[in-house]
Amino acid sequence: MATPDEIQEKTFCKWLNAKLEANGLPPMNSLVTDLSDGVRLIQLMEIMGDTSLGRYNRVPRMRVQKAENVNKALEFITSRGVKLTNIGPEDIIDGNLKLILGMIWTLVLRFTIADITEEGLSAKEGLLLWCQRKTAPYKEVDVQDFSYSWKDGLALCALIHRHRPDLIDYDSLDKGDAFGNTRLAFEVADRHLGIPQILEVEDLCAVDKPDERSVMTYIASYFHAFSSMDQAETVSRRVEKFADLMQSVWISRNDYEKRVKALLEAMRTQIVTWSSATFDGTYHYAKTQSALFNDYKLSTKRTWVTERQDLVSLFVNIQTKLRTYGLKPYAPLPEHSPQALESQWEALVAAEAKRSRQINAEIRSIKDRLQKRFAELADEFESQIREFSSDLAAIEGTLETQQAAVQALAEDLKPMSTRLEAIMAAEQECIDANVEENDYTIFSRQDLEFELELVQQAIAKRLLFIDNQIVSRNMTNLTPAQLEQFESTFRYFDKDETNTLSVSELAAALASLGIVYSEEDIDVISQQLEQEYGATTFEAFINLLVEITEDQTSAEQLREAFRGIAQEKHFVTEMDLQLAQLSDGTIAFLTQTMPSLNEGAYVDGDGGGRGTENGAIEPKFDYERWLDEAFQPS
Repeated sequence: MATPDEIQEKTFCKWLNAKLEANGLPPMNSLVTDLSDGVRLIQLMEIMGDTSLGRYNRVPRMRVQKAENVNKALEFITSRGVKLTNIGPEDIIDGNLKLILGMIWTLVLRFTIADITEEGLSAKEGLLLWCQRKTAPYKEVDVQDFSYSWKDGLALCALIHRHRPDLIDYDSLDKGDAFGNTRLAFEVADRHLGIPQILEVEDLCAVDKPDERSVMTYIASYFHAFSSMDQAETVSRRVEKFADLMQSVWISRNDYEKRVKALLEAMRTQIVTWSSATFDGTYHYAKTQSALFNDYKLSTKRTWVTERQDLVSLFVNIQTKLRTYGLKPYAPLPEHSPQALESQWEALVAAEAKRSRQINAEIRSIKDRLQKRFAELADEFESQIREFSSDLAAIEGTLETQQAAVQALAEDLKPMSTRLEAIMAAEQECIDANVEENDYTIFSRQDLEFELELVQQAIAKRLLFIDNQIVSRNMTNLTPAQLEQFESTFRYFDKDETNTLSVSELAAALASLGIVYSEEDIDVISQQLEQEYGATTFEAFINLLVEITEDQTSAEQLREAFRGIAQEKHFVTEMDLQLAQLSDGTIAFLTQTMPSLNEGAYVDGDGGGRGTENGAIEPKFDYERWLDEAFQPS
């Protein structure tokens, strides 16, 4: 297997021979021997440089003559901007193959590959990109370098087929036959395209890694062979590129015009909607409009802000693209220009501010109306309540006359509860509108409820008082003090103010008067009162007490009562009377009128005095002697 240097020497020699033969000069057999005298090298430089190097030793025999020839060639190479490194005349004269190969490769780069450009790249990168673009449509080909990518011959066949599909039927190729495909490409390129076969099939297919320089030198011939065809393709591509540019501008312009018209129309519609909007006078509707306005600001408005910015950027991008290619700037209709968009945007912002002020003013106005309405209702209600109170206080005349007047007043008061419901509804509207303070009135709904309840209670108490006075007036066998005591007791235990006593209330009322019955007796008494009076009314209660009092006013009954208070002692003390829960007035009367047992000598046992905390003797009162003196002897 040939070494890379051997492959390069063979390839470069063939490459140079192609140029010599094309100019009627005999070919070389070896780079080492045929270049050593400098003659072939000068001939090649004249061919490549398309110029004459002047006189030189055409048949040099001495080393110095050979050196002069080689120097002339090297100086020409240097004058063409080719930088030669580490090589001198002696290296070529003495046949230093590695340095000679390096020099030839430099010549290949300068005179064959250097002028290859593709999309801004040059030399190796440009040639590689050209190969990649040309073979891109062929799925079996993947050109990544100038060695491995060419081993199967398919890349060579693809290059030929891309430019001359009449020369190779690419689809019918055996994609696995690397030798056959490579041989076919070499033969077609040599016979039909004038590309000399400077490589052998084995140089690509029989080596682990094809020599990069050799492959590049050969592939460069393809580039130059197809350059004229590529020029036509370049022209087409230039037209296509311009058409693509104009199409992209056209698409962008249409997109701009479509979107700017839609945005302008949306903003105009919104402004008209706001300008024609009205309110129905309710807080709920005003708040709904406020919520819709806030939703607009958080959604629609932000979408429009983004769209406006995008349209401005799109317009600038269109102008920039046109200016970059020296094209006329885009001039939309005046009504679709960025200036028109900006003007409409300012109108939208102004309308938005006006709408915000309208909504806020409407909400403030509604709140003010709600406050005034509640204040009017509350003040009128309170005034009427005061009138009822005044009318109630002014009622005079007989008990029957007062009773009729109070009952009529109670009937007139009933609609006030309905009016209070209206006030409560007005208050709820204020609450819903977040109205917490009201400068138009000092009265709250709770104030009015309280005053109405007071008047209702006053009327009920007045009726109860009159009714009780009528009953009391008919009870001739009770003293005024008794009537007052019984009436106050009834009122105290009539907790629900219905002018009736339940069974438990009746038992408690009697017990407070010192009249204690068993539960069974209380139930019987309550049933009797209900049968006779319909319920334990004040009248029934008074009549019951009359019967009880009449039954308990005998001397013996009173004596038993005092014995109960005295706990079976034959005297009572002030402490006993207090424990019996008698009134302060009753205790004062009894202690002043009952004879005291302390006036005489101390009595042993129960008759003895009981010392108090300060050393005094607690008085003892003889209730039995007092009762004996109060009642007639039987």
